[in-house]
Amino acid sequence: MRKIFFVFTALITLIFSGCSTKEVYEPKFVKDDWKNYGSTDQNIIETNLDGALLEDRRVFVNSKVSNIKVDEDKYFISSSDGWIVSASLDGKLKLTFSSDANMTEEFDLKKSIATASVKNDILAVLFADNEMALYSISSKKLLLKEQGDAPIVINSKVVKPYFMNDLVLFLTLDGKVVIVSVTQTKKLRSIIVSSEEHFNNIIYFNVIEDKLIAATGTKILSFGTKEVRVKYEVRDVINDKNQIYIATKQGEIVSLNSNLDVISKVKFPFAHFLGLIATDDNIYALEKEGHLIELSKDLLKYDVYEVDVEEGYIHVSGNSFYIADEYISVK
Repeated sequence: MRKIFFVFTALITLIFSGCSTKEVYEPKFVKDDWKNYGSTDQNIIETNLDGALLEDRRVFVNSKVSNIKVDEDKYFISSSDGWIVSASLDGKLKLTFSSDANMTEEFDLKKSIATASVKNDILAVLFADNEMALYSISSKKLLLKEQGDAPIVINSKVVKPYFMNDLVLFLTLDGKVVIVSVTQTKKLRSIIVSSEEHFNNIIYFNVIEDKLIAATGTKILSFGTKEVRVKYEVRDVINDKNQIYIATKQGEIVSLNSNLDVISKVKFPFAHFLGLIATDDNIYALEKEGHLIELSKDLLKYDVYEVDVEEGYIHVSGNSFYIADEYISVK
C-alpha cells in the first residue's frame, strides 16, 4: 500500500509540475491592440466547416444569420445547394430550403449522420460509422451504399461530400477520398490520404490546379498526374487561389504550392492556432493566448496584435473569427 501511495504521489507531482511549466506563445513585440470587434448577440452552440448554430436555433452561414431554425431534436450538418441540412441522433435528416422555410424534405435514415450535401436531386450522406450513401431527393430511393471502416475517434472538422460533374467524392472518417459515380451508381476509386488509427478523418478538401488536395490531422495529399503526400501535424488549412497555407501544432505557418512543395514558412514557438483567414493582402492567424498575427502572403513579414479571445466554439467565415457571441474582423 505504501509503495502504491508513493507511486500515486509521484504521478500527481509529475502531472501538476507539467501543468505549471506549460509553455505558451509569448511574442517578443506586440504592435498594438486589435480594434475590429463586433457582436452577434447570440452565442454559438455548434459549429462545422459550413457554419454555426446559434442559441435561438438559427443557422449562421456565409457570415450571415439565416432565418432558418433547426428543430430542437436536430443538429446543424451543412449548407448545400441552397439547402440547410440538419439531423437527429437517430438519423432523421431534414432539408430546409434557405429562402423558403416551408420547402422541406425529410429522410428517416435510422442511424447517426456525420455530414451530408446536396446537388440537384442527389443527397450524399456520410454516416457516423463511415458508411456512404446516395439518395434521390424526389423519390427517397437509395441509389448507392458503400461501407467504410468505422472510426474510433475523429477530429471535429468533418468535410461534406464534394460533387464534381457526375462524381461524388466522399471525404471519409478513416482518411480516404472515395470517388463514386452518380450515373453508374458504383464506387470507382478509393485514395488513401493517411492511415492513422485515431483522428484520421479528412479535415480539408479542395481542387487546386486540377489536383485533389486533401488533408487529415497528420498528412496532406496532392492527387493529380501523380500522388504526393507530406507529413504535418495540422491545426488548420486554407487556400488562397493556388497557394495552400497550413497552421501546424508546432506553431508554424507554412505555404505550399499544389504539388506540396514548401514556398515559405515561419515559426511562432508554442503558438496554438485556432484558425486562419486569407484576404487580398495578408494571412491572419488567431492564436489561443490572445494574439492575432498579420502576415504578408510570402510570410516574410508579420505583426502581432493583442486580441480578446473568449472561451467557446469558434467558427471562421469570410473576414472574421467568430467565438461565442463575438467576432474579430480582419478588415
